[in-house]
Amino acid sequence: MRGVTFSLKRAVGISGLKNKIARKTGIPTTKQGLERKVGQTVLSALTGGRKRK
Repeated sequence: MRGVTFSLKRAVGISGLKNKIARKTGIPTTKQGLERKVGQTVLSALTGGRKRK
C-alpha cells in the first residue's frame, strides 16, 4: 500500500502537542518554520515593518 506509514510521534501525541504549543505561542517548532519567522522579523526590522499586500 502506497502512502501508508506509521509514526510513533503521532501515535503518542507528540506532534499534536507541538502543534498546539506553536499555535498558542506563535513560535514555530520546525526548523523551516523557525527560519522563515526569523527571516520575516529581520526583513520587517530592516524595512521599517511595512507589510506587503
